[in-house]
Amino acid sequence: MTAPAPGRPEPGRPGRYAQPGTAPPARGLLSPVTVRTTGELIAERFVTAIALGQFVPGQRLPTERELAGMLNVSRATVREAIARLAESGYVTVRRGRAGGAFVATGWGADAEEMIRRTLSPEWQELELLLDFRQLVEQQIARTAAARREEADIAAIRRALRDYEHAGEDRDASHLADLALHTAIASATQNPHLRELSLSIRHEISFGFEAEPYSPEVRRRALHQHPELAQAVIDGDPERAAGLAADHFSLTESMLRELHARVHLRSRGPGSTPPGPAEG
Repeated sequence: MTAPAPGRPEPGRPGRYAQPGTAPPARGLLSPVTVRTTGELIAERFVTAIALGQFVPGQRLPTERELAGMLNVSRATVREAIARLAESGYVTVRRGRAGGAFVATGWGADAEEMIRRTLSPEWQELELLLDFRQLVEQQIARTAAARREEADIAAIRRALRDYEHAGEDRDASHLADLALHTAIASATQNPHLRELSLSIRHEISFGFEAEPYSPEVRRRALHQHPELAQAVIDGDPERAAGLAADHFSLTESMLRELHARVHLRSRGPGSTPPGPAEG
């Protein structure tokens, strides 16, 4: 019997050795590694944002240049992400002067897995960020109520009217929401607090600058925005802080609901859309 070559285990025979050229099946650390491109990661982030209502069916996405700036990636990476989304049916791309990439659906066959790959690895950090935001935004509202000036009051009221008049226009609603919270942060008379609020918003929104959205969220915001604005205008710091805590829990609740949904469904058969959470 020919002796096995040293240093090679013989398949199926513990403690024995195989002939040269006989490789054991790859597993564990030797399993094939799948490397996802940045474009693929951005596409998954888009699908998560769409599921959260940050972009809604029929809405035009920001331009390639704008997205590259928002996400701090190259335009080539944005093009790859959009191409992947178009191939999977999440967006349609129209050419011409009125063209662009438009959201086609809020949930696709592979949405659940793409969302899980976006949320799960970063969930612990995201929870810390949500907690940090609660602390910061309460302090911003409290400080704004103590320091607001007439120019701040005018800006807050203007943004409040714009949000009320935005109706179902997702872009107008997003811009007015941003303007309102920026006006409140500016009323602190501390630009560092304003920039901190914007920075947290950027991270919470996965770089897209838009808060999670649904018809129910808008309905509640239409009630909460005037209350928060009035507390700041009236100079009531503690009431403003409490109302800010309630208001910013809307985003936190939607993120937690989506994370719990995809996590639980990963343990069971099949996948279904997330329900009426899209705007």
